[in-house]
Amino acid sequence: MRALPDLPGLREPPPLLPRLLLLCLLAAVRRSWADGNTTGSPLTSLPIREEMMTKYSNLSVESHNISLTASPLTSLPIQEEMTTKYSNLSLERHKFNVSLTEHSSEPVEKNITLERPSDIELTCQFTTSGNVNSINPTWKKGDEQLKGYRVTATGNILHTQYRFIIDSNKQMGSYSCLFEEEKEQRGTFNFRVPEVQGINKPLITYVGDSTVLICKCQHCSPLNWTWYSSNESVQVPVDVRMNDKYAINGTNANETRLRIMQLSEADKGSYWCHAVFELGESQERVELVVLSYLVPLKPFLGIVVEVVLLVSVILFCEMYTQKKKMHTDDGKEFEQAVQLKSDDSNGIENNAPRNRKNVSYFQMIF
Repeated sequence: MRALPDLPGLREPPPLLPRLLLLCLLAAVRRSWADGNTTGSPLTSLPIREEMMTKYSNLSVESHNISLTASPLTSLPIQEEMTTKYSNLSLERHKFNVSLTEHSSEPVEKNITLERPSDIELTCQFTTSGNVNSINPTWKKGDEQLKGYRVTATGNILHTQYRFIIDSNKQMGSYSCLFEEEKEQRGTFNFRVPEVQGINKPLITYVGDSTVLICKCQHCSPLNWTWYSSNESVQVPVDVRMNDKYAINGTNANETRLRIMQLSEADKGSYWCHAVFELGESQERVELVVLSYLVPLKPFLGIVVEVVLLVSVILFCEMYTQKKKMHTDDGKEFEQAVQLKSDDSNGIENNAPRNRKNVSYFQMIF
């Protein structure tokens, strides 16, 4: 484009492409200068991440686990809060519930056996004919008031839930839900470790024999078994390493056997088997009776003595009867002899007058 002859002030504008190339060149030079400069200002001398690491390297950071406990008036939904609290725990989940009514005459109890740490959710359901909003449900562990439970109502049915973790023996025990109305209604959950089962009746054996004491735990696997012998009120551990008299073994984890060899009367008494679980201990007593070989003879000897006494009494009675009979016969014989003598004397006296009469008669004749 050329300048018009009559307008000498107007010229042709410079091309656009050289200007763009010049701007790109300046930007590239500026970026490379910023990357290579190590003595810049405090705001540009270090990258931001590196500067923050240097700033907080000498500080000790504390870690806190914050657990939220929800009350009935909490603004956070309880289910969401509990999910957040227990989301990182890999425990067995157990749910237990009881049902109550306003006419329940006795507290409702449920016995629960736990072997290992668990995530527990307890639910109590209460049915009433009145206003459910006037009922105040609470939870207790023993006499301790609990918090963080949930209350919901559906029609005339009131539900309350309490969720918690049992990870030690301290959390075991009784948990109760209470509904305060005209009459207090209570539902109780009793948590305990599994029970150990032994021999219900005394085990009887004899001196010199061997015996085996057995304890079992149904549907459970204790961490460890321990045997104790009871010396009056003191329990003494049975040491199988120091005494060859004892041997402890078991075919399964839920069973233990104590073998006692060469029994003596000193071995009789009570023996205790202890089962150790993650949440506590359980024990059972086994009574051992050791008899001498004379003991079975005692009943026989007693019978013999009774027979001897009975025969002696019978013989004594026979002898007494015979002796009495002999005395009776002697008395009769004596009486008979006396009677005969008296008869003889009477006969002689009677014959004497007759003889006199005869003599006098003959004298008269002659």
